[in-house]
Parts: sequence; structure tokens; C-alpha cells
Amino acid sequence: MSNTLMSNYGRLPVQFSHGAGVWLWDEQETQYLDALAGIAVCGLGHAHANVTDAICRQAKKLVHTSNLYGIQQQQALADKLTALSGLDNVFFANSGAEANEAAIKIARKLGNERGLEIPQIIVMAGSFHGRTMATLSATGNPKVQVGFEPLVAGFIRVPYNDIEAIKKVATENDNIIAILVEPIQGEGGIQIPADDYLPQIRALCDQHDWLMMLDEIQTGIGRTGAWFAFQHHDILPDVMTLAKALGNGMPIGACLARGQAAQTLQAGTHGSTFGGNPLACATALAVLNTIENDDLIQHTQTLSAYLLREFKQQLGDIPAVVDIRGKGLMIGIELNQPCALLVQQALDKQLLINVTADTVIRLLPPLIMNQTQANQLVTVLTDLIKNFLLNQGK
Repeated sequence: MSNTLMSNYGRLPVQFSHGAGVWLWDEQETQYLDALAGIAVCGLGHAHANVTDAICRQAKKLVHTSNLYGIQQQQALADKLTALSGLDNVFFANSGAEANEAAIKIARKLGNERGLEIPQIIVMAGSFHGRTMATLSATGNPKVQVGFEPLVAGFIRVPYNDIEAIKKVATENDNIIAILVEPIQGEGGIQIPADDYLPQIRALCDQHDWLMMLDEIQTGIGRTGAWFAFQHHDILPDVMTLAKALGNGMPIGACLARGQAAQTLQAGTHGSTFGGNPLACATALAVLNTIENDDLIQHTQTLSAYLLREFKQQLGDIPAVVDIRGKGLMIGIELNQPCALLVQQALDKQLLINVTADTVIRLLPPLIMNQTQANQLVTVLTDLIKNFLLNQGK
């Protein structure tokens, strides 16, 4: 195999040639059930007709002009996202990392405008916010930071799902400007916080005049059974970042804001050459309209309840299965030992899954998955897990 690609990915021994719905086919025409959706990207599955049509129609008309000019599709997408979220405005980028960079810059700029000597952002252990230098520094996983020191300063890390740790920081530091947090930690192992965690963060931010900034790159666009995970609570963030499923595979990121945060970035303070181009925005509009018209939010809730019930029934009594947890179609099955070998074993059974945080099987199936396909997922994966544990002597 040619070595013209940098070796920064540990790729599985398969290449896919085409897909349809929840299915992918490799170059030998072997069919695979995709329970990962491109890491929570292809919420509508592969080659969805509405997405394909939107891309083709827009590509025939106009792909790119730059943000020197108005972009009708960008305005329409901003209108849709603000209506769905309750936030005020949007900056469009090309990825989740870029969306988080915009959020960090909003916080930094606001902090400087308020006269804070060194504006600080509270972030969480176990988090993942991207691989640019700023988002890498905000990330709470030392493994992805090794070799890239010195990291960007200005981040204070506390344990996830620990409101008392945040309160302690508040008593010790007068330079806090924001809290950046994932409603559910995806890369961190599908960690779901206590029901009152986000509302308590909202209350602390209101008390101290901090920005509440939610990284919804993995949880957004219907993944948790709501348009955005914060909507499971009676709160609004000040800043929210999106990407992944927003374009169903078309690269696009978005940073939404409200109130003072929405007025912080002015002409010349931030920008993007490709961000929010007509092609990406037309595609994202088709994604949002399809989720809405096909009632996929409700479908996600129903399918989630079914999958969690079936997995718990099949695996819940096995001592080596530490936990089975999920919100919407964001499901984690935690074992009491490293289980990365299951990824290849699942591939051998024509099933695509992921293992994160060493011991957590992560499932992020397309929102369009039906019950028959869900049954296949449960059957194949539970058999794999049982055989894996048996062979490990657990």
C-alpha cells in the first residue's frame, strides 16, 4: 500500500465503496451494518435522497463565493438554527474544532472587554473539544495532548459532573469568564451527568456573570432525542457549538450565541474562507428539514428506549458488564476491562462500532435505523460481547 498518506490514523482493514441508509458496502460488495454513523455524523444514514438532491441542486448553481458577500443559504440556515435553539445568531465554520475555536474566542474577547487580567475558561476532565491548539488545550484527555506542549493557557480543569468543584474554583479565581462543557461526554465514554448538573451550571453562570458554553458537536441535531441536548432541561446556553450531523457528512460547523456573547464578534475579529458556503448550508438545511418532516426526534426517543431495554435484558446480569447507559441514540456499554479488540471482531461480523475510553463500546447509529436493523445490532453485538468475555475468562 502506498505511504503517501501521513500515518496519524490507525485504520481498520476495510475500504467502503458505497452506502445506503444504515448500510455500507466494501470493495468486495460485503454489506456492513453501520452503528457508528461516521462518528455521529451521518444521522440520516448514507446517500439519503434529500441530502443528495440538495448537494446536486446547489452544486449545479453555486458552490462558493466567500463571506465578502451575502449568502442566501447561510441566512436561511441561521434562521432555522436560531428558531430551533432559541439563540440569537450564528457563526459558520467548517468543523467542530473551528466552532469551538469561535466559542473560545468569544469568551476571551468578552473577558478582555470586561478587564479581566487573564480570562479563564473552566473545562472538564474527560472532555474532547478538538485538535487545534486551543481546543486541544481545552480537552481533558492528556493522551491527545502529549507531544504538543506548550499548550494554550487559560483553561482550568475540574472533574466532570462535579458541581462542587466548579463552586470551589469560583471562590479562588476572579478571572473566570466561561464554562465550556459537553452535555454528555462522547469521547469520554458516553458519560451522562446528573439531571441537575447542567441546570446548576446555568445557575452558577448567572450568579457569577459567566458564559455557559455547550459543546453539542456530538449531542446536537437530534442525537439525544431532542434537537439539542440542553433541551432536556429548562435552560438556555449563552454559546453552543455544532458540527458532525449538521451536514450529514458535508463539512460544516456552527457557533451559536445569544445576549452579550452574540455581539462580541464584530467585523474583522473572526472569519472563515469556506465557512457557511452555499453548498454546505443548502445541505444542512436539507438535513434539518428532513429530521423535522420525518419526525426523527420522536423516532430516536422510541428506538433508544427499545435498544437500551434489549441490551440490558441481554447483558445486564453479566458481572463484567459494568454499565449500559445512553441518551437517545448515543449509547455506551461499559466493560470491566479494555475491549478495543471488539472493534475488529465486530468488523469481521459486518458490524461497525467503536470503543472509546478503553472500556466503553460506543454506539451512534443513524437516526433512521428501524427496529429490524436494531434487532440485528442487538443480536450481533451481544453475541460478540459474550464471546469476548468468555474468551477473556471473565
